[in-house]
Amino acid sequence: MKNTLVIIPTYNENDNIDLIVKDIFRLYPDIHVLVVDDNSPDGTAHRVTTMSQCFPKQLFLLSRLKKNGLGKAYLEGFVWGLERHYDYFFEMDADFSHPPQSIKTLYDACVNDQVDLAVGSRYIQGINVVNWPLSRVVLSYLESWYVRLITRMPIKDPTAGFVCYHRNVLESIDLEAIQFVGYAFQIEMKYKAFNKKFKIKEIPIIFTDRIRGESKLTKSIISEAVFGVIQMRFQQLFGYL
Repeated sequence: MKNTLVIIPTYNENDNIDLIVKDIFRLYPDIHVLVVDDNSPDGTAHRVTTMSQCFPKQLFLLSRLKKNGLGKAYLEGFVWGLERHYDYFFEMDADFSHPPQSIKTLYDACVNDQVDLAVGSRYIQGINVVNWPLSRVVLSYLESWYVRLITRMPIKDPTAGFVCYHRNVLESIDLEAIQFVGYAFQIEMKYKAFNKKFKIKEIPIIFTDRIRGESKLTKSIISEAVFGVIQMRFQQLFGYL
């Protein structure tokens, strides 16, 4: 899995970051990891710096001055990776909600099936979510249905944050024009790829809620996704997306 970059955005993930990074490298010795940290007060960046001494050619840290949104972290990671000529880019959470063993499944879809964007999907085969309260499952599932209804995009898990992009997708999108930072960022990136006729495939994964640390989900992130979808659809209809 050479020329592959896993981007992990972090804010207060000191309890998880060393575990997830070591697990990734244990499974995939040739892969590279970029941690994009938003000046975590719990010392996440320091933990990454310490680990990088053991993985000097594989583990990298991009430090930001303040917490500035998940989407912005990924965008900076994309730019960093494009400048260094990686071919495949993963988005992945630090909290093990995205199973490291599924990295290869998404990668194989891109390489062997010539897919441009592979999505680690919670909903392509029923509902594959572990340890979420029922209210959270219902909210997420209804939001996915709502996104499909508005955008006409045939992706059952459009807010999924575990994805693999071929570099051609990222090069074709004006990353500086991306508007959203939370769940809506995930939708916007997929919607732009869909409208550009890139080949997208959903791969079933088991999504497990975090055990360590705190969720970053807020009401503003949910609101952004709800109203952002309508905005994106109108922009697409009038040729602005």
